[in-house]
Amino acid sequence: MNLTDGIAVITGASGGLGRALAVEISQHMPVAGIARNLAALDETMGLCKAGNFHSVDADVSNINSALHAIDNASNIGTITLLVNNAAAYPRRDFPEETAESFMATVNTNLGGTVACTRAVLDGMLETGFGRIMNVSTFADIAPLPASSAYAVSKGAQRIFSRALVADLGDRFPNIVINDWMPGMLATQMGIPDGLPPETSAKWGAKLALWHDPSLTGTVWEMGQEIPPARSLKRRIADKVLMRKSPAARSLD
Repeated sequence: MNLTDGIAVITGASGGLGRALAVEISQHMPVAGIARNLAALDETMGLCKAGNFHSVDADVSNINSALHAIDNASNIGTITLLVNNAAAYPRRDFPEETAESFMATVNTNLGGTVACTRAVLDGMLETGFGRIMNVSTFADIAPLPASSAYAVSKGAQRIFSRALVADLGDRFPNIVINDWMPGMLATQMGIPDGLPPETSAKWGAKLALWHDPSLTGTVWEMGQEIPPARSLKRRIADKVLMRKSPAARSLD
């Protein structure tokens, strides 16, 4: 079932992937786009379906600002979808970091996700319905040079997703939560020869709008589901019993 009722909240909607996601999702439901640059948000509005984008000026790295932004968004309509997309990637070697600069990145990449998620959950828990998609990465598995703050904070974000599923998955099956990795993009945070964000956003929007309890706890990369790791014992048992592993799903 695809989401159509309520509104979507997308953080980091002033450019890059966040803007592309807002454009795609606005074709199906109203979007409240959160970012610090109001002029850039207005540019995003010009690309979205007419009347379906609302600018919310806020800095998600600041808890009070993030909570106020979600409160403003809830005045537009019932929040049924949250896409935690806002991120910072300063590209500094750890000796160039201070404790303050390192934690500033953590406050955006992890703190913004936590604050916005906690703020939308009050309404979702009341109705027992909602959709949360965290824009994720494998940066914590094999950190690149000059990415310590980014790798640590994005890795912690993936742990937060799993912890959220552990707390809510059984009791609230219709609050669907998962991680999505958009791939290497041709954006300010990405690489020059990366994937156009508009291409990746088509997968991301389709996944975000897909409301299916079986998606909770899953991890997707671009348009493909990444199956969970299976233990050697499980693989041997499947072979003995001639059971097939579940097929990975695709958005294409």
